[in-house]
Amino acid sequence: SFDQVLNSLQKKQIMLGGSVSDDVRAEVEGRGLKIHDYFKREELAVLNAVPTAEGAIEAAMKHTSVTLHGTPCLVLGFGRIGKVLAHDLSALGAKVSVSARKRSDLAWIDAFGYAPLHTNRLSGTLGEFRVVFNTVPHQVLDEALLAELPPDCLLIELASASGFDMDAVETLRLSYLKAGGLPGRVAPETAARAIKKTLCRLIKEEA
Repeated sequence: SFDQVLNSLQKKQIMLGGSVSDDVRAEVEGRGLKIHDYFKREELAVLNAVPTAEGAIEAAMKHTSVTLHGTPCLVLGFGRIGKVLAHDLSALGAKVSVSARKRSDLAWIDAFGYAPLHTNRLSGTLGEFRVVFNTVPHQVLDEALLAELPPDCLLIELASASGFDMDAVETLRLSYLKAGGLPGRVAPETAARAIKKTLCRLIKEEA
């Protein structure tokens, strides 16, 4: 059992885990032990953004009847995944718009050649998008904003919590796809190498 594992460890030893819950962390640290959550490491998050973006694009290709080339696509959020996804969509010839709140992000979005949209001022801008990718872990598009989207728009969820009002998605009968765990499903070998690289770095830091 997990309790037996903890009992067998010494305080100089460390534990490495992925998606460590608060309860597990409290139990481990309560015994004077250290635990690292490798999924919270920045380098792993960045490495995982690449297969996540590729998986999102694969999903969009599979669930739409048009090419992404020339298609208006909206990326909600300009974090790690948003940056890579916008880059890859643009490389495919999509008409890429990206929403963000920070002025610095909006400036970079414009500098990269995407159409910048302020997340708090999306009303009146959504009428042409065929695919909307969400990377923001809280609601961005409420019922009023979702109603502006074309009826054939595909919503692809990449965040841990939905960026869309799900009741409105159902009411409006919009196509919705929850695309979670993409690195391990799309590119398991690459995902495994990324975890290995992160683990090796963590162990080296603790040596």
